[in-house]
Amino acid sequence: MPQLDFPEGFLWGTATASYQIEGATSEDGRGPSIWDTFADTPGRTWRGQSGRVACDHYHRVDEDIALMRSMGVDTYRFSIAWPRIQPDGSGPANPAGLDFYDRLVDKLTAAGIKPMPTLYHWDLPQTLEDHGGWPVRETAERFGDYAAIVGARLADRIDTWWTLNEPWCSAFLGYGSGHHAPGRTEPAATLAAAHHLLLGHGLATKALRAAGAEQVSIVLNPTQCRGDEEAVRYTDAIANRIFFDPLFKGAYPTEVIERTAHHTDWSFVQDGDLELISQPIDLLGLNYYNPSWFKDAPGAPENPVGPGSAGIGQWTPEELDVTDMGWPIDASGLTDLLLRVHKDYGVPTMITENGAAYPTGPDANGEVVDTERVDYLRSHIAAVHDAITQGADVRGYTAWSLLDNFEWAFGYDKRFGLVYVDYATQRRIPKASAKFYTEVIAANGLDR
Repeated sequence: MPQLDFPEGFLWGTATASYQIEGATSEDGRGPSIWDTFADTPGRTWRGQSGRVACDHYHRVDEDIALMRSMGVDTYRFSIAWPRIQPDGSGPANPAGLDFYDRLVDKLTAAGIKPMPTLYHWDLPQTLEDHGGWPVRETAERFGDYAAIVGARLADRIDTWWTLNEPWCSAFLGYGSGHHAPGRTEPAATLAAAHHLLLGHGLATKALRAAGAEQVSIVLNPTQCRGDEEAVRYTDAIANRIFFDPLFKGAYPTEVIERTAHHTDWSFVQDGDLELISQPIDLLGLNYYNPSWFKDAPGAPENPVGPGSAGIGQWTPEELDVTDMGWPIDASGLTDLLLRVHKDYGVPTMITENGAAYPTGPDANGEVVDTERVDYLRSHIAAVHDAITQGADVRGYTAWSLLDNFEWAFGYDKRFGLVYVDYATQRRIPKASAKFYTEVIAANGLDR
């Protein structure tokens, strides 16, 4: 079959997040985050596990950069731990925290790898949560201050910045369902959190541009919705357009405001907020793992998609294979998503996360032959190519994840890495998927 060639300058990368890999949660002045607190609360994570050690990346940066260099990646998307920079979420910077990321950026650059930091990947300083967390306006304001501190130190060496990772998860899983830190279940707080996360993005974007940042963006995780028309229409509004529309149209979806009015007073949206939120961005990060199917289900309780979505059910077609997360595998959803964003919003995109969890470990020869992950990556990279050939402006693909790591409430039970991590010894073993990805990068394409 013919080679699927990608455009010249297309970026290939890997991604991680601070709390999932760094460890060293009480070293060099780092303060506690909401995930430290959540993981230390009995019953919140698998077997009570936490990111206290994780992959010990804090002490193994050189080894992990060498792994990326051996794979030939163009870019590395990592996140900066807010509690390392400001242990309480406000006030002066912690020098040791800034120094860590300063060294990381320099080491990546020296290795020929473009650093792409995310300012917030869910590790809110616990002190700010104690003051109300993302449902209160002060948190967005403090986030803007934090962005200014980091930008002043690093913007001279970084082209592309991501403000937030998956604000839907921060708001709806953190304050709605309680499945993520801080574990609250408050419908009104969920929507206030969503707004203040977007406001924080706007403030951080302004601060980063003032510091000289060239490209500033945000990472969303849209749900590629399929199923019954009415269920899909509202699910798309509460899962996707609640972020897309303020960012690109300067307004929230009318149906979301109307359908949530019984439990939410939208007065937290103040004059000037939407203008700040909708300032132009240079690129949109998209995280994609699977599509989801929805149906009209009269009498069904509120759906995990979000507050106010009672009467909507969810299912997975039986014929589809699933990953170790139970997520259905359908790469066509990625093509559809990229084309939809291109058509509706006209913004250049980058796949900032895509990957699959499988439990495959070392065989008798010490090799990790994760054929299922290779197949998943192959089909989804081909799906990106399909979108490009149909006109979507896609600038890069970032595989999730570089390493097996702490998978939030699932602890160390789920493995997404291209590189296997033996958590007892911290030994790293590149999997077959890492070797496959290395070949894709070298060819800037793949065979069907």
